Amino acid sequence: MDYSRPRLAEKLAAEYALGTLRGPARRRFEQLLPAHPALAREVARWQLRLQALASPVAAVQPPAQLWPAIQRRLFGAPQPAPRWWQRLSLWQGFSGTASALALTALLLLNQPQPVQPPLVIVMNSTAEGADLVKAGFVASVSADGQALVLKPLGPLTLAQGRALELWAVPAQGAPRSLGLVAGNSATTVLRTKLLQNTAAFAVSLEPGGGSPTGAPTGPIVSAGRV
Repeated sequence: MDYSRPRLAEKLAAEYALGTLRGPARRRFEQLLPAHPALAREVARWQLRLQALASPVAAVQPPAQLWPAIQRRLFGAPQPAPRWWQRLSLWQGFSGTASALALTALLLLNQPQPVQPPLVIVMNSTAEGADLVKAGFVASVSADGQALVLKPLGPLTLAQGRALELWAVPAQGAPRSLGLVAGNSATTVLRTKLLQNTAAFAVSLEPGGGSPTGAPTGPIVSAGRV
């Protein structure tokens, strides 16, 4: 295998840094690192990029009356429309609860410059999804827009044969699928330009294998503006 190819080196380094490269493949990769400086540099670069995403989001218990008030203010009465992502009312009011949060910059791997914090997006339950999936999400996007980690804010329980799918929603045009949500585990998405032409992220309820059409087919259970 030609490890000098930049795209292959980046893919393997990303999987190693994320922990998705496992078993014999991971052990073989670790044995290769001392003999391949380019691979070692790529691993260090991905570890630096992803370190900030590992910071936990502190849980805050709001007053009992706060969330119902937020739901009424954000969503109100549902507006009929042929496409959910074209409804303006879905996004009104997100600026207060889904703004980007600045995290502390870190100095890692003997680098003198501070690490850029990720963009953190709080994705609240929607009015139509509150009774289907009783949990919101938080999405952390790396500063360079090439990695996203999605974590549920509570336990998820889905009916058999159903799945959750993550979408990048542009200001205009159709949403782009970012893949299925990994249940109660963290979901990692590696893709270039995640934030380009993305106004919001959303999670829809889909059939077990995901949307069969390439566009959301089920209700939107959680959404947050970038």
